[in-house]
Amino acid sequence: MEEKKGAPDLLDLMVQPGFYVENSIIVRLNAAAEGLLLSPGMDIRPLIDSGLEEYQGFQGGCLYLRLRLSQRCIGASVIRQDGRDAFLMDTEESDSALRALSLAARELREPLATIMVSTGNLRAENPAQLALLNRGLHQMLRLIGNMSDAGRIPPASRQETTDVCALFSEIFEKAAALAETAGVTIRYQGPEQSVLCLADREQLERAVLNLISNALKFAPSGGNLDASLTKSGKMLRFSIRDNGPGFAQNLLGSVYNRYLRQPCIEEGRNGLGLGMVLVRSAAASHGGAVLIDQPDGGGARVTMTIAIRQSTSGTLRSPILRVDYAGEQDHALVELADCLPPSLYKPAE
Repeated sequence: MEEKKGAPDLLDLMVQPGFYVENSIIVRLNAAAEGLLLSPGMDIRPLIDSGLEEYQGFQGGCLYLRLRLSQRCIGASVIRQDGRDAFLMDTEESDSALRALSLAARELREPLATIMVSTGNLRAENPAQLALLNRGLHQMLRLIGNMSDAGRIPPASRQETTDVCALFSEIFEKAAALAETAGVTIRYQGPEQSVLCLADREQLERAVLNLISNALKFAPSGGNLDASLTKSGKMLRFSIRDNGPGFAQNLLGSVYNRYLRQPCIEEGRNGLGLGMVLVRSAAASHGGAVLIDQPDGGGARVTMTIAIRQSTSGTLRSPILRVDYAGEQDHALVELADCLPPSLYKPAE
């Protein structure tokens, strides 16, 4: 394809490695990608470690998948532009930024735990003020947890045979009740029959709650969130859609690594984007990918896929002892703390 003149090319504006793909064939690389043992004419499909099926059905938006290059798994955001797919690779800079955040979070966990224990023992004359304080602490716990765990590359994953349909139904039953207090209705549909596969329950729960939290931030009061879990062949496809304003097109290239940018004041609802780091890690750990797009009718939609994998040995467990990331607090109240009213955070009497 002849290069267009005038506006600077996307790849030339990117510091991270990137390349264009047409009809599954690499057609051009930027200078930063030349050290990845890639070259024009290579077929991209054998290089996709997780997300091949999703890429083959890619129609637009921003898809996050993983490539295997030189025995290394590297994440990449894919954007369709002028009939070509731009692959923008994760870099060592992004990994280093996440590790730095993780180290800072570890230093904050202990003093936050002390404050939360002390707050739980308080009896204020004004319960509303105490509830507001408690919600703020839950928000801090969520942020510190995201900072800490987003820096685990690769993330620790403990997978065992799980009824994923029952897990998702359980998550949404609780989330729907909590969302009602914020004036938002969650409508969820899932398969009627059980689907058993290898899954990390905590990792999936946390990813789904992060996606619900993101959607709640952009859904207007009195609005709706539509979510579904469907089975297609050997994949489970989870989608959640809000009826908010959607997202700015100029954010597409950085939607999965916003933590690398200086946030603007008007982007307060977007946060640091660490929740999406956890979502993309959960998808990759389960053999899937993540797609963000804007369907007809407005709003934003996020789709996460999960491979239905079985194990003849029964259970796979990580040798790492897992400590509850929320400090034994209610996971839904922690992950949705940015969206729920303070009244839900009154300490138990």
